[in-house]
Amino acid sequence: MALPTIRSICCIGAGYVGGPTMAVIADRCPDVQVTVVDLNAERIAAWNGADLSRLPVYEPGLDVVLGRCRGRNLYFSTAVEEAIAVADLVFISVNTPTKTKGLGAGQASDLKWVEACARTVAKAAQGHTIVVEKSTLPVRTAEVIQQILFASEGSGVGETQPAKSFSVLSNPEFLAEGTAIADLEMPDRVLIGGHDSEAIEALSAIYGQWVAPQKILRTNLWSSELSKLAANAFLAQRISSINSIAAFCEATGANVREVARAIGADSRIGEKFLQAGPGFGGSCFKKDILNLVYLCRHYGLEEVAAYWEQVVKLNHWQQQRIARLVISKLFGTVSGKRIGVLGFAFKADTNDTRESPAIRICRDLLEEGAVLQIVDPKVNESQMARELDQPAGDGDGSWQQVPEVLQAASGADALLLLTEWQKFAQVDWPAVAALMRRPAWLFDARAKADAAAARAAGLNVWTVGEG
Repeated sequence: MALPTIRSICCIGAGYVGGPTMAVIADRCPDVQVTVVDLNAERIAAWNGADLSRLPVYEPGLDVVLGRCRGRNLYFSTAVEEAIAVADLVFISVNTPTKTKGLGAGQASDLKWVEACARTVAKAAQGHTIVVEKSTLPVRTAEVIQQILFASEGSGVGETQPAKSFSVLSNPEFLAEGTAIADLEMPDRVLIGGHDSEAIEALSAIYGQWVAPQKILRTNLWSSELSKLAANAFLAQRISSINSIAAFCEATGANVREVARAIGADSRIGEKFLQAGPGFGGSCFKKDILNLVYLCRHYGLEEVAAYWEQVVKLNHWQQQRIARLVISKLFGTVSGKRIGVLGFAFKADTNDTRESPAIRICRDLLEEGAVLQIVDPKVNESQMARELDQPAGDGDGSWQQVPEVLQAASGADALLLLTEWQKFAQVDWPAVAALMRRPAWLFDARAKADAAAARAAGLNVWTVGEG
């Protein structure tokens, strides 16, 4: 059988994964037409907007890549079935949130959008189509996709509509928000899992146009699906581990950054993901670990499930610990007190707020009656309102968005640094301190601020992991 040639790609889902990934593929493969489709017309309109600084996804460098290939061989559309019909390869890159009700609620992934995509592909595809799981999915989800697709194989009439056939692959993303473009252009590895060797090689040929051959790993479907869950679980585990040590350092007088530097110098451990902070956030870590917990319990591996579940529990504990510490230092109550919150996105260089540590910490403070003044360079007020489950307002237990650090500090008893934006490392602390009510505090949950300058300006300073 001749190796399939990929001339047209369709990606279902114009979110944080689909948009940047397809932009880089289109940029590096100018002979391949790439169409990103989504039923959300507002989102597609934003991707097609003339102002590249107002894309629905903020990612450094994304605007430059889009500027090179959008309208050349990269398109964004709501015409889902039309794009599938002409595609040689279809990526499924839709949301797989944790179920909120029913069987597996709170842990299992909700696969309704994946199933809907598979049914749409089964209906609209023509000829042979390679279907690729790009979303992070539970192990053996490919079986569901295969059953739906294979049930429609053989349909099609005459030469104008050849019989349908499908190959299913797993190609998980390993992107870090804030560095996604660099991760795509210079990946540590590209993982492709499947049982159809011709389909695997066809997708490998796409990535091979800019990725070194030794970095393209081939596995079976199930190993590929599990590798993504396991990778996220291991990274999240390191964050919870260093945060547990940070709490111990605070209790004993040690410094977690000195400890991290010492253990990170061990080549068997390495220095990455050893930065203490308010805990992990984002769309994947918590969801994927809870999914892993659910699957382990399904297969009777209770001890394994309990082990990974503890990673999530400690992450929640770290956020609650920070909120309680703020309350404690402010004389046991924050009711009616103004607190400036520096950062709301789950990490710097993204506008993504999903599972951001700031959400839980801010909610805890609001519940205690605090008045929050929140500043974030990329997160808008409507996102904050949605995540905090209350609109901006006035009075005890309220919040409002402010444009800069000085406004966040105005009349505040404390500043709480929750996202490591570079601008928060370059604050005019004397000007800030002059606006705050004394005694004033800086709670630095990211160890990002100039603590010496803040102290010199008259602020009390707490830095995560410092005794």
